[in-house]
Amino acid sequence: MPKLTVEALRAIALHVESTYPDEGCGVVLAHADGAFEVRPLTNAYDRYHALDATRYPRTRRTAYLFEPKEWLQVMNALEGKGDVLACVFHSHADVGAYFSQEDQNQAMADGEPVLPGVPYLVVAVNQGKAVEGRLYELQGQTFVETEKYAIKSVP
Repeated sequence: MPKLTVEALRAIALHVESTYPDEGCGVVLAHADGAFEVRPLTNAYDRYHALDATRYPRTRRTAYLFEPKEWLQVMNALEGKGDVLACVFHSHADVGAYFSQEDQNQAMADGEPVLPGVPYLVVAVNQGKAVEGRLYELQGQTFVETEKYAIKSVP
């Protein structure tokens, strides 16, 4: 994946700051012409937690799930356009930009990647401001940091 642009990182920062102290989430699409498009998605985790707290033990403060209708719209938009899913992003509030065990669990199903070849960007949001992003890619059965981004919050 090519390096994310400053504009894409700013758009991501705006979204994850707006959801703080909850986790923000979304995807970045890479268009055929090389341009990036940031698609913020609603974090629907609390709705699933309310329905089944055993299966969804966290809240959107420490976990994320894409709103299914929005996710379907993204996947439908990709079909036939030559665009690709460049990365999935989400934030961690006040704990750093690391790929947690929960992140690993969500990205894998039965030992296989849910989104083969798609990296994950984790953005640290400290006291409401995005400060850093780290990109993780699957190597073997583990996600490994492959890129680090300094993110400057937009005033």
